Amino acid sequence: MKLVLRISLTLLFYLLLNVPVYGQESPTEKRQKMISEQLIPRGISDRETLKAMGRIPREAFVPVSQKPYAYDDRPLPIGDGQTISQPFMVAFMTQALRLKKSDRVLEIGTGSGYQAAVLSQIVDTVYTIEIIPSLAERASRHLKNLNIDNVQIRNGDGYFGWEEKSPFDAIIVTAGAETIPPVLVEQLSEDGIMIIPVGPHRGVRQLIKLTKKKGKIKTKSLMDVRFVPFVRNR
Repeated sequence: MKLVLRISLTLLFYLLLNVPVYGQESPTEKRQKMISEQLIPRGISDRETLKAMGRIPREAFVPVSQKPYAYDDRPLPIGDGQTISQPFMVAFMTQALRLKKSDRVLEIGTGSGYQAAVLSQIVDTVYTIEIIPSLAERASRHLKNLNIDNVQIRNGDGYFGWEEKSPFDAIIVTAGAETIPPVLVEQLSEDGIMIIPVGPHRGVRQLIKLTKKKGKIKTKSLMDVRFVPFVRNR
């Protein structure tokens, strides 16, 4: 009798674990809710950006402990003192680049690989540089698991860009710099756009949009932001 009761309780426990909780949202539903509640009401209107944000599973780029919060309206820790950016910030920076299908984009600060994955759905090729080896390796694994094959990752100092792959139609820097690296400006193509957070470390920075036309550089501040510092090899 005790054995039968034990087996019955074990079976009941197993069944309870595998029955979906009523009202629990799927990751796809959470992504759509993120788009409708966090992105569109705050001015994200570019169709390709919204489609990319809806396709890429943010939960695939965060540690197991952070998966329940993957679609929260905030950055999340990914280890090594780094974070995955708030969904709105990823979408805002992507939209600001005004990307085209044929574009080649350079990203500085691969981090989790999420921003690169979003970009990969819109453009021809993404080149991304991460200075922390463990993050570069993890990001590569995440992208491979999702069968994303138009992103190339390099482990190195992003300050110097990726000269042999330049010029780039767009450059996105996902870490806070004290100044705009001149090398990155040189690697930006004519009519190219760069988005970069600039300002004092551990303080509020300005999200700068830099445009290059006929050799002339124009910059515009888009908003106040907070980003982890731009890590350099010293």
